[in-house]
Amino acid sequence: MNTAGTTAVQPAPHRGTRRLLATPGLRRLLASRLAAQWGDGLFQAGLAGAVLFNPERHADPASIAAGFAVLLLPYSLVGPFAGALLDRWDRRRVLVVANLVRAVFVLLTAGAVAAGLDGAALYVSALLVTGISRFVGSGLSASLPHVVPRENLVEANALATTAGALTAVVGAGSAVALREVLGAGDGGSALTTSVAVVGSLVAAAVAARFARGFLGPDEVDEPSRTFVAVALGLLDGARAAWRTPSVTASLAALLAHRIGFGASLLVTLLLMRYSLEDVGPFKAGLAGLGEVAVAGGAGILLAGLITDRVVLLLGTRRTIVSALLLAAVAQLGLGLPMLLPTILGAAFLLTFAGQVVKLCVDAAVQSDIGDEVRGRVFALYDTLFNVAQVVAISTAAAVAPLDGRAPGLIVVAALVYLAGLAAHLLLLRRSA
Repeated sequence: MNTAGTTAVQPAPHRGTRRLLATPGLRRLLASRLAAQWGDGLFQAGLAGAVLFNPERHADPASIAAGFAVLLLPYSLVGPFAGALLDRWDRRRVLVVANLVRAVFVLLTAGAVAAGLDGAALYVSALLVTGISRFVGSGLSASLPHVVPRENLVEANALATTAGALTAVVGAGSAVALREVLGAGDGGSALTTSVAVVGSLVAAAVAARFARGFLGPDEVDEPSRTFVAVALGLLDGARAAWRTPSVTASLAALLAHRIGFGASLLVTLLLMRYSLEDVGPFKAGLAGLGEVAVAGGAGILLAGLITDRVVLLLGTRRTIVSALLLAAVAQLGLGLPMLLPTILGAAFLLTFAGQVVKLCVDAAVQSDIGDEVRGRVFALYDTLFNVAQVVAISTAAAVAPLDGRAPGLIVVAALVYLAGLAAHLLLLRRSA
């Protein structure tokens, strides 16, 4: 097991994207990630359009919360299995098979939309698609240290995570464009959603080009019986994370972001659906959510460009603290007015801050957690934060008015960021 660190990795001098991409393994892993995340973005936006902005269906806060549960909770169900299996099975095979299985369930979900199905009939297949997507994402993250040197993990992770997130935004934009062509009803939504199958098939084909065993795990420290290994997956991940203060403290910061961002996201959806109207170039409705996604994509891009340099200058602790402070200020200064222009500004800053924290967390897990347990820690990571975001959205849905004008929720979200900041600093003291 890697025992090199109870402190977050310090990046090597900046190598630059061109030199990083000169590594064939990174190029291939990145290509598989981009294809998968383009499909994820298109699928999620297509499903959101089918459920939330479909003239043939009605959406209230409770149904919006249910939709997010479909998108986020699946990994909480498969996380213990995913983590143990990623540290037990050849990750190359996992990526290939998981992407192919996801392609099948994308088509089944599209069929459910076309048939006008709702409730469990629609959500079960959508749950499986998003659950497998999270499984694939953890596999890609756990594999990254096998294709780049440890000292360049921050930079390589920034490149991979940022490019993947931006590609997901492009996928979401593709869904919006396809709906304009194919229609906003059940039929058009089904065709739009089905196009996501392309991303899964391409991701599987690219991953298949890796040699067996190339992506790890290098060693297995799990029980010989698979069922026992699966049952202990999250517990093993929690133990490994707790033994590593840099990881525990960073996870606390990202947990605060997911909770605060989740509440803000519900408010934004309700405002766009029921309250706001177009103002010049600023749009409401699904088009407005597209603009919010573009603003968020710009924040992700900026984070990817500067995070490794900021960490090199300030260190991981100060970088995370600064990001959480920025998010709290953005919630109060730009979230409270609840106007289209300020919503876009808040989306940019909140997504930027959250991505900075996420990049720091990913680097800490990849550098300070041993390869034999890394998949389980990433599974814990996704499971914990998806549950937190669903709980935040569901709680907000219980108190938010239909028109979304809930300034109290925005204030609470800002306070959550500050609480995350305090927890981050307290947990870091364990390594002092």
